[in-house]
Amino acid sequence: MRRTADVKEKTMPSIPDRVPDPAPGPDPLAVRRVPRSEVRRRLLAAAARAFAGRGYDDSRLEDIARDAGFTKGAVYSNFGSKDGLFGAVLAQGADAENDNLMAAIRHEDQAPKGNADAVTVFAARAVANRIVDDVEHGRLGLEFAARSARDEGTRAVLTPIRRAQRDAAARAFAEVAERTGARPAVSPELAALIVHCLTNGLSNEHIADPDEVGATEVESALATVLGALMTPLSADAEGDA
Repeated sequence: MRRTADVKEKTMPSIPDRVPDPAPGPDPLAVRRVPRSEVRRRLLAAAARAFAGRGYDDSRLEDIARDAGFTKGAVYSNFGSKDGLFGAVLAQGADAENDNLMAAIRHEDQAPKGNADAVTVFAARAVANRIVDDVEHGRLGLEFAARSARDEGTRAVLTPIRRAQRDAAARAFAEVAERTGARPAVSPELAALIVHCLTNGLSNEHIADPDEVGATEVESALATVLGALMTPLSADAEGDA
């Protein structure tokens, strides 16, 4: 009997003093403590890096969330889907471009009324430099537009973004006309549509053929169209005299 008891004692499995700590990962409590605005900012920054480096299809939400310091659930709770996140990256870039352009024009435009030509050239050069210097943004926009032609969900995300961009361009066009005393040849809304389509087309052409469609060609095309859309008031006054 004693020998049997000894065998049982030797074969009994040992019980650890404590359960091992789980594998490290994002702390849910820490995530909840981060302000929502900061969560969105970090996710957008991580997404912009991922989409620019790998494109839409090869970018994984798990990797984006991990890079930002969160779980994939944070992406869904803030942007709803991968399309929503991609659209937010594009919208943020477009808003920043418009704000920077208008801030530069407001700072540059110190001349009296009738200086529409100078502002037109300045704006054309600024947009041309953006198209040439930020090719990745143009590629992302082209990729998303191509997806929207085949996918209803993508189009539902892209449509309001494009409308907001045209609305912003219309407001900018009206402000420049008022500040310079120019008389627009068409409504701000139509001018915004023309310039918006031209800008996207020039961006695509530069991506396809950067040697032939460079900064000089893009600036010239934009300045020509903007000049036709924005007639200086002084020229109109001379024609009426």
